[in-house]
Amino acid sequence: MLELGRLDDLPQDYRDALSARNLVPLWPSLRAVLPPGVPTRQTRATHWAYSAIRPLLLQAGELTPIEKAERRVLVLANPGHGLENMKASPAIYLGMQLLLPGEWAPSHRHTPNAVRMVVEGEGAWTTVDGEKCPMSRGDLILTPTGLWHEHGHDGNDPVIWLDVLDLPLVYYMEASYHINGSRQTQLPGRGDRAYARGGVVPTPVFARSEKRYPMLRYPWLDARAALLSLAEDRPDLDCVQVSYVNPETGDDAENILGFYALMLRPGQTLPLPARSPATVFHQIEGGATVSVPDQRFELLGADICCVPGYTPITVRNTSATEPAFLFIADEAPLHKKLGVYEVRQP
Repeated sequence: MLELGRLDDLPQDYRDALSARNLVPLWPSLRAVLPPGVPTRQTRATHWAYSAIRPLLLQAGELTPIEKAERRVLVLANPGHGLENMKASPAIYLGMQLLLPGEWAPSHRHTPNAVRMVVEGEGAWTTVDGEKCPMSRGDLILTPTGLWHEHGHDGNDPVIWLDVLDLPLVYYMEASYHINGSRQTQLPGRGDRAYARGGVVPTPVFARSEKRYPMLRYPWLDARAALLSLAEDRPDLDCVQVSYVNPETGDDAENILGFYALMLRPGQTLPLPARSPATVFHQIEGGATVSVPDQRFELLGADICCVPGYTPITVRNTSATEPAFLFIADEAPLHKKLGVYEVRQP
């Protein structure tokens, strides 16, 4: 390989002249920004145990009232990016959010796209653009860019959910901001009821939605049933996985990050090829191990792990008798839009 010159090979007066004119020589840093074969990655394979997060989150509920927090969240930060940067990966932010009985998290809207994966509890709801979305364990709720949303809790026990946002990307583009709003009026109509069956949508002349995001709540009961049906229908299928999509267009549910539900048959081991996007795994039911070169994470209920891009992954169901179910988020839609999406077969 051609050996490139170093910065300190250049005379100091030349370097000073460049700096004074806001100029930088490319060649000393070329291999850092365009390395051979595989990108430079700051993202580290990282595991967050829900058993460790939960007591600290409940303690936050005791220490900080919702009026002073607005959103009571513990950020799952990847040490490879520096904890202060609040990134799980280059384009993914993760946070575990708590809402206590009787609380209301005020209405606002922001430029980053967000989803909520409900981890535990009943009785909470999210209102998005006037649509009330009940929150039950395993449900996925969208709060896309620019849409008003708020959270409320009419139940008796704490409700906790996982926030997944494309905040790092939007912040990097200097496009991240929020606007506070007043309490929303909840309107009739729910997308999860209008689009409750695959393959059929409301007829346009009567009730077809003109919204960019016609379905905002994806109930876990429906996603789980779809996985079980797929597994029964296709016993030959290794990867039993469904994608969360826009029911009118078939596109990804949101336009930057991708969201999926994966079922592992009892005792199954599933090798996944190295792909360009980073991937997040969240255990919904059962237990699994996520293995990457030189590391293995054991996922119990509601545990989360993040794997950098260009990394082969093996996922294994730790039960020999029961299926395991995982929620997955990745950067694939972004990579595909940019034309850099890649799958590397072993």
